[in-house]
Amino acid sequence: MFTTYLRYIRDNPQHLWFKRKWYGWGWTPATWQGWVVTLAYVGIIVRLSLTVDEAYMGQEVIREFVIPVVVLTAALLCVAYATGERPRWQWGAPKE
Repeated sequence: MFTTYLRYIRDNPQHLWFKRKWYGWGWTPATWQGWVVTLAYVGIIVRLSLTVDEAYMGQEVIREFVIPVVVLTAALLCVAYATGERPRWQWGAPKE
């Protein structure tokens, strides 16, 4: 099954950065550019989370953590949508 999945990811004549997930809705990185975008997103979220401590509550958390996370997530979704396959619900290997 893993080799079939790798064949699916590598079969990428359009050089899409993200391909559809096999199960559920969403994308998975398919090229090095997709992986760079994904790892940058995770790295920035981790860095933001390290700035939050227990004494740091209220409006500061919303302004300095929640809003940036929402904006970054929206940006990631826009990049994945623009450079990847069209999303759809899928359960298992594509039939195509």
